[in-house]
Amino acid sequence: MLETLSISSLGIIADATLELGPGLNVVTGETGAGKTMVVTALGLLLGARADSAVVREHSARARVHGTVRLSDHPEVAERAAEIGADLDDDATLILGRVVQAEGRSRATAGGASIPVGVLASLSSQFVVVHGQSEQHELLQPARQRRTLDGFGDSRHQQRLSDYRGAFAELRAVGAEYDEVVSRSRERAQQADLLRLGLSAVEALEPQPGEDAALVAEETRLAHTDGLRLAAEEARSALSADEPDPDVRDALGLVAAARKLLDTERGHDPRMAELADGLATVSYGLVDVATDLASYVGSLDSDPVRLAWVQERRAALATLTRRYGETIDEVLAWSSDAARRLDALGDDDARVQQLRERRDTLRAEVTAFADALSRSRLALADELGGRVEAELAGLAMPEASFSVDLARLDNPTSDGLDEVVFLFSAHAGGQLRPLQRGASGGELSRVMLALEVCLAGTRPVPTMIFDEVDAGVGGKAAVEVGRRLARLARSVQVIVVTHLPQVAAFADQHYVVVKSSDGTVTTSGVSRLDDDGRRRELSRMLAGLEDSDTGLAHADELVEIVRADRPA
Repeated sequence: MLETLSISSLGIIADATLELGPGLNVVTGETGAGKTMVVTALGLLLGARADSAVVREHSARARVHGTVRLSDHPEVAERAAEIGADLDDDATLILGRVVQAEGRSRATAGGASIPVGVLASLSSQFVVVHGQSEQHELLQPARQRRTLDGFGDSRHQQRLSDYRGAFAELRAVGAEYDEVVSRSRERAQQADLLRLGLSAVEALEPQPGEDAALVAEETRLAHTDGLRLAAEEARSALSADEPDPDVRDALGLVAAARKLLDTERGHDPRMAELADGLATVSYGLVDVATDLASYVGSLDSDPVRLAWVQERRAALATLTRRYGETIDEVLAWSSDAARRLDALGDDDARVQQLRERRDTLRAEVTAFADALSRSRLALADELGGRVEAELAGLAMPEASFSVDLARLDNPTSDGLDEVVFLFSAHAGGQLRPLQRGASGGELSRVMLALEVCLAGTRPVPTMIFDEVDAGVGGKAAVEVGRRLARLARSVQVIVVTHLPQVAAFADQHYVVVKSSDGTVTTSGVSRLDDDGRRRELSRMLAGLEDSDTGLAHADELVEIVRADRPA
């Protein structure tokens, strides 16, 4: 339930607060006093689009805040907690909306900043707004279908959910089937290219790291003579084959140095360490000389092997130009290509599988659609009768109302039914679609009748009506007030009205009053006590607050309403 509404610098309203209560809350006021701004404030609080033009002149921003008690609606409280809103201990949620004069808008819920779309989604779970735009929307077949579905019980809602689930899956499977079939030629071309590449790789059978190994081997084979000469000369420098008194090799020099140190090693431990170090060097030189001799023996000038290596490198280069920078990348591409080829090869099986699933889903969708249509037919009869009875109570005893269902050629996400509300205001009149058969006042009463019928099927705790009584007067206005009072027994109702017959049914009556100091016009909103209510009803009846006749009429109207008001 919406408990408070605070407005600041919004249009003609400088500052106002409404303490709303359960039952029927009525807002009245003279034309131009600012009733529209109350509705605008409610709309902003519920996520409506903001317009900087609503910001009061010379003000930087307009503010709207409201408190909503959610103790009886834990599912809404849970949704509010999910978006980061904090609730008071009594499950009260504070909503806020700020509209800057330059056009920016900000929304909050429980102290958390949220997108306006999230605010609208959250508020739609506990408030329904009915105004002139909603009446025009009621003329659309899609809205009429949603209204009929909203009248259904949980079993009907389950049928609708089953149908929508099957239809969504059918659409997804159908799209995948069309995609697989339409791209079959392209996929076949991809498969041919993959097979060609895999054949080229398989023909050469490259090994991991082979390209790098061949580069090293080619370099070695191309420089065999130079490598041999360098190795032989290095080995001779370390250990000459023939002793030469003029040339002393490294091993000879080290041996001579070691011999000199050995003669004195017994006189100093440090000298002994140095002699042992030369011994280690000598052993290392022997090992290196041996390795160089072995290396020279392994070198073989092989032109045939060199030519083969060069040809192999050229062959592998054709792969690396197409499928990767290195042979390792080529092998990785080959593995991936094999997997992709397997997937492309499953097209025929996938097409058959999708075709069978599509046919099964088509049958399911048809069955669900038939069940949904039968359920809607039953709802149409019941809703038509109940709305017709409500219209009789709204001073339209000769009005006829029915719900017609036409079978569509192709299924939609909402079934195979086009729902049309038919209406006639006079006995014996031809039933015509609502958009062609109802005047503005009649449309207001049709919408109110629908809301009364739907009230027991929707858990929304607050309903807001803006000028629902447009085009209505006299006895019909009394009946509109009576129906709103009946609706207010199960939900909180907030009504902006200009009819005293409606205002007389109020549980809480608020008036928007305009004042002016000659230069600035402002409006305020106040809750009326019994005396204030008499004066406001008198103004609405006679145009004068203190008219004796008007006050007498107001008292008479209140007594009549009190006498036959729904218990």
